[in-house]
Amino acid sequence: MTTTSVLAHWQGRIDAGEGQAARRWHQWVKPSQAGQPAGIALLGLACDEGVTRNQGRSGARQGPPALRKALANLAWHSDCPLYDAGDIDCVGNDLEGAQLAYAKAMTELLGDGHLPLGLGGGHEIAFASFLGLAEHLRRETPAPRIGILNFDAHFDLRHAERSSSGTPFRQIAEYCEQADMPFDYCCLGVSRFNNTQALFDQAERLNVRYLLDRQMQPWDMPEMERFLDAFLSGIDHLYMTLCLDVLPAAQAPGVSAPSAHGVDLMVVEHLARRAKASGKLRLADVAELNPGLDQDNRTARIGARLLASLID
Repeated sequence: MTTTSVLAHWQGRIDAGEGQAARRWHQWVKPSQAGQPAGIALLGLACDEGVTRNQGRSGARQGPPALRKALANLAWHSDCPLYDAGDIDCVGNDLEGAQLAYAKAMTELLGDGHLPLGLGGGHEIAFASFLGLAEHLRRETPAPRIGILNFDAHFDLRHAERSSSGTPFRQIAEYCEQADMPFDYCCLGVSRFNNTQALFDQAERLNVRYLLDRQMQPWDMPEMERFLDAFLSGIDHLYMTLCLDVLPAAQAPGVSAPSAHGVDLMVVEHLARRAKASGKLRLADVAELNPGLDQDNRTARIGARLLASLID
């Protein structure tokens, strides 16, 4: 695994005549270094291996640079420091090694007081993100109450001998059992037709809270807010992961498994912002961007907007 410097991706428009009030992300971001003031820290997991193992369409390893490019030209409205910690590259098929390296890097960023935002890559990023957060929190509390909020069309609870983009939350459940920690998992946007009965049975055994995609229409917002608030009230720390295939294919075509139904961006963004407003968010990431399948960079732009919404 190598950590790749990616500041070359941060390029965009400059409105020099309008001064500091016209700042964009590419003008504000700095390389991440030890000892910097706490801020927002971006870290990518450049990996295709998890999607390949899950029999999906490869190309997700190009997700992190595509997200940076989409973020670069967005207007920056905060005075909070913004850092780029580069990418953890999956070398060959060593997905497990890449996950451990990513988790270690996340633990270091959290230890420096940053709010890390992960850039995927396949959804194998979720196990690595959670591992980094858990190891950080367990330095102070043996069994921290971490809630996992996943916006996703899939449970990703598959059982397999090796890690993949379809196994991260099963792996997290096994980690929690071994560490004597609670497994608090909430999945929003689940497609009944893209998860087998075995996966629904597994979700029931693990007491997973979930809403189906058809339960997440704009007119269902009060019910969704109550559901989310009930979940957030029972945890101390929040890990949020946004799988872009939760969105309708018309909004997010650049994913391995586009959704025929999905959940509208307006709904996803509103609930993500509500979760962030709880004050419990410690780590978030965006997963499953496949730029080679994207159209007009629509999916990358949505991923960038969702990340930006967790700051603004």
